[in-house]
Amino acid sequence: MKVITGAAGFIGSCMLSKLNQEGVEDIIIVDDFSRKDREPNWKGKSFVKRIDREDFIDWFKDNAERIDSVYHLGARSHTTEFDWNVLLKLNVDYSKEIWKICSKNDIPLVYASSAATYGDGNQGYDDDLSKIKALQPLNPYGKSKQVFDLWQLSQEKQPPFWAGLKFFNVYGPNEYHKQRMASVVLHSFEQINIKGKVGLFKSYKEGIKDGEQKRDFVYVKDLVDVMYFLMKHKTKSDIYNVGTGIARSFYDLARLTFSAMDRVPEIEFIPMPEDIRSKYQYFTQANINKLRSIGYSKEMHSLEEGVNDYVRNYLIQKSYY
Repeated sequence: MKVITGAAGFIGSCMLSKLNQEGVEDIIIVDDFSRKDREPNWKGKSFVKRIDREDFIDWFKDNAERIDSVYHLGARSHTTEFDWNVLLKLNVDYSKEIWKICSKNDIPLVYASSAATYGDGNQGYDDDLSKIKALQPLNPYGKSKQVFDLWQLSQEKQPPFWAGLKFFNVYGPNEYHKQRMASVVLHSFEQINIKGKVGLFKSYKEGIKDGEQKRDFVYVKDLVDVMYFLMKHKTKSDIYNVGTGIARSFYDLARLTFSAMDRVPEIEFIPMPEDIRSKYQYFTQANINKLRSIGYSKEMHSLEEGVNDYVRNYLIQKSYY
């Protein structure tokens, strides 16, 4: 059986859908299932058992011989979470326990790191292991992911195969519940429906115009394809960037959302909240050469393709992946 943690969340529920599409149904799903707004993410999909995240570690220790792979995608993913104790418990200590059980029982593990570990980008966006120690995340969430990456790299005992994935700016279906942390595509879609226009953050960095802040926006369908490939082939244990390798502006993203809704763009620029202003990334772009070097050759969705599919086939129809 396979395990997906965070299975009621955005990326985890899409991974569950991907496995189902590949004919895999012997899956254990793990999460906090008490939130009603996340039920549509996992209900209707095929799995054999769901386990509350508070009970999973003990269950896993007792049933490890039944598990053949783990996708660890559960985390406190709010970049505005500043309670280190919460992040330490959910993003660091919990991940350590999963790593230890997988190592002890020879279970392959794919886990979510984050591009937030790259901080302001002064060190670049290269997933070379020799450069990881020098990274300085801008927020506690990024720090929690960095702490676990460094810890696992120091461990003698490892799973037979492992992959830590630095996801860049992910968008796509099943993120309805994420509220403030949802992608700009979803926020734009909702603003267009309500106000007829989109508000993008002003720039507070010299040389970068309003709306020209750039991100490597990656469609969630590409993420789950990568994870499936890694677990299927188990080519090389490593930390991998997962993005498109191409940075695009928020202005482009908003414009494409209007286009997918068959609306004329109307974009205004609004002040950035002060609580994120000093921690804001103005540019991210994944170096995905390492992922390509192990044989992952499938093309990533362009921003045009991804936004069009997301808006037309999910947001407008209020459907799930």
